[in-house]
Amino acid sequence: MNGVRSRRQAADKKDAAANGKASGGANGHAVVASAEADDDYPRENIFLFWPNVIGYSRIVLAIASLYYMPLHPRTCSILYSVSCLLDALDGYAARYFEQSTRFGAVLDMVTDRCTTSCLLVFLSTAFPRWAIIFQGLVSLDLASHYMHMYATLAMGGSETSHKAVDRSRSWILNLYYTNKTVLFIFCALNELFFIALYLLSFSSPILQPSLLKPIAPADPQLQLGAQVNSSILRQIFANPHSAAALEMARANKMDSFWPWVIAGVSFPIMAGKQILNVVQLVKASKWLAEGDVRARRAAGLPRKRN
Repeated sequence: MNGVRSRRQAADKKDAAANGKASGGANGHAVVASAEADDDYPRENIFLFWPNVIGYSRIVLAIASLYYMPLHPRTCSILYSVSCLLDALDGYAARYFEQSTRFGAVLDMVTDRCTTSCLLVFLSTAFPRWAIIFQGLVSLDLASHYMHMYATLAMGGSETSHKAVDRSRSWILNLYYTNKTVLFIFCALNELFFIALYLLSFSSPILQPSLLKPIAPADPQLQLGAQVNSSILRQIFANPHSAAALEMARANKMDSFWPWVIAGVSFPIMAGKQILNVVQLVKASKWLAEGDVRARRAAGLPRKRN
């Protein structure tokens, strides 16, 4: 195979050289130089770069957490948290191995948006009275990042990163995206707040009073405070993922002390993250509008009326 590849490369070089001589001048030399320069670099598979492999593992962990989300809060929280923490590792790997790619950046953003949205969808079902708030948070998150990404590509050029926010355009977004510590704290505590709410949906008598009415089954494993065993649910319900089984799982609560602590500590950062999303949405909209004004003037619009 190596011999065949070498012969093909030699043939390609000869063809490039022949074309260069036929076309003549600097263009011919440029073609030959470009072909030789390509041979100096090893072939790379972007999809197998270490940061992207870490990104794939994040997706697998997120899907696993969604599977356990309805009935196993501890397992779900661990898987979801590890998936979120790997978000910091893939950035470090990209810098360490010099493997920063646009595909990796988009994969990272899409994974973040999808995992957070899925958790907020579950919270909408866990707290139906506040569903409109969670729906609004999902909409704000998606709209803000889409507008920001589109504005960066359209106005800053395809080579511009969405994290390269000029300070003159927005000092707070510049601080958020360029300071790794600030970015990590806001992203981590934002997710921690929603994880805490998720755990409180299984534990808090304040947030879920109707689900705390004690039940009196014969099996001691279904007493208040015991972790639900899926095999027991199968004995009671034909489908352990049914709405009735979900009610049963939530009736067997876990301790709500630490989820309340985590929610209280992370709430200000979560609120700040939503403010940043609003700022990002407004700034991106204004940036696109500036480009529209320049484009209309270049086209001679609006036309002067006689």
